[in-house]
Amino acid sequence: MDKGSSRKRLKMSRYKLDSLLDITKSINANLSAEELLDKYENILRQELNIDKILILFREKGEWTCMLNAGFPENKASSIDPVKQLADIKETKIVSVSDDIGIPNVDIIFPVFNNNKPLSYVLIGDIEEEAEGMSPVLKHLHFMQTISNIIIVAIENIKLFRESLRQEALKKELELAARMQTLLIPDNDALPRDGKIFVTGYYHPHYEIGGDYYDCIRLSENITGLCIADVSGKGISAALLMSNFQATFRALFTADVDLVKLLHKLNEVVVTNASGEKFLTFFVARYNHDTKELEYINAAHNPPVLYDTVDGSIKYLEAKSVGIGMLDEIPFIENTITEISHPSKIVCYTDGLSEIKGEDGHDIGTKPIEKHIANEETIDKNISSLIAELGIPDDNPHLFDDVSIIAANLF
Repeated sequence: MDKGSSRKRLKMSRYKLDSLLDITKSINANLSAEELLDKYENILRQELNIDKILILFREKGEWTCMLNAGFPENKASSIDPVKQLADIKETKIVSVSDDIGIPNVDIIFPVFNNNKPLSYVLIGDIEEEAEGMSPVLKHLHFMQTISNIIIVAIENIKLFRESLRQEALKKELELAARMQTLLIPDNDALPRDGKIFVTGYYHPHYEIGGDYYDCIRLSENITGLCIADVSGKGISAALLMSNFQATFRALFTADVDLVKLLHKLNEVVVTNASGEKFLTFFVARYNHDTKELEYINAAHNPPVLYDTVDGSIKYLEAKSVGIGMLDEIPFIENTITEISHPSKIVCYTDGLSEIKGEDGHDIGTKPIEKHIANEETIDKNISSLIAELGIPDDNPHLFDDVSIIAANLF
């Protein structure tokens, strides 16, 4: 080998080392995936005279084209990595006899992560009529090394970005959860006097729940209460419920017509949810002087009303469709029932009634009936109910938000 060839080889070896060093520094400097790919393409095409490069990259289970340099624009779309490349486990020099079905590709570098294909680098450059060794074969090991480094670096960049996104989402969820708890009144703020004694319990199954309950002293002699459950979960459900709560509190008064109130609430939910979500809703007003309980049940679970004197139990059944189910609610029944004796009312969401018992069936309202059939105050009843059901930590059948608002009506 002459001195000129030796100098060229030495120069190329130094260039390769310098390129690897530069790529390493670029990765440590947190260059973007696009900048790393630009450097990679420049090294292979401009310095090593590689004519064609195609990088297929698997992200979230889908294969995409990360880089196409020199191949036709539709080249990537004509390749099915699952069918055509899945059997390639190591660097492959494609020969005429190979039946891969990808023309103009001479070398394939597979890159694996956790024993799963992360990327395929396809190189095309071997010119049979060209003099000397093809640059693809001449620089094969270097291209394999730098391809692996670049692909793994880009995967790490994507994973890091995803972790940042997840962390930001987590913080948003935490903030939304804290904001949502403001919708749920604290038990210390609920009315508790000789006219009514109210208690509540709230446990969201995820960070953000889709339930809401409230109790408002509307006048000196009238107290209102409600409970609602929005279809679906997540931030969209919480936002809809937040808007619903604000509208409800603005409209709910001691003398508002409850039927008109429901129509207005339905209008707001239809507008805000665009038909994608709806709410089940129960609203009631208790007049301490007349001992009348006025209520509307819009597709919600029927609250349990227990007479502490004669032991009778009444269910305040739904007589209307849910809010937001239809553009216009065709029929709403406003019911008034007399509270003849001191009674207890328990309103709940289906996260409670649809908990599975040991027999595999929904527990329904039997546990509620069991725990309120005594002379203890309603807060003690609900505490014992929650304890028996092992909510929230000791019940493997809990799969939804659990919300309860209950009251002693004197």
